[in-house]
Amino acid sequence: MDDLLLSKIRLGVIAQLLNVEWVAFSDLQQATQTTNGNLGAHLGKLVEAGYLAEEKIFVARRPQTRYRLTKTGRAAFVEHVRDMQRLLEKESAS
Repeated sequence: MDDLLLSKIRLGVIAQLLNVEWVAFSDLQQATQTTNGNLGAHLGKLVEAGYLAEEKIFVARRPQTRYRLTKTGRAAFVEHVRDMQRLLEKESAS
């Protein structure tokens, strides 16, 4: 299993990004119900691993940081889900 995706917050971030192009930091913060500092640390790990792309833009002259899931991040998530399914199948067979 992917250690990065064992975190509830990081997994929640990936789930939010699965079906959208970009999501703003503030929207991720609201969805994950975590503090700015905590979310920032988790996002930093996902960006560093290449799972997320980060973009800083201005919206109505205000800075905004937004994120999107990369191909690497999507592949890691799919493999993580497969690993979980295998684990469940193995448990069911026992």
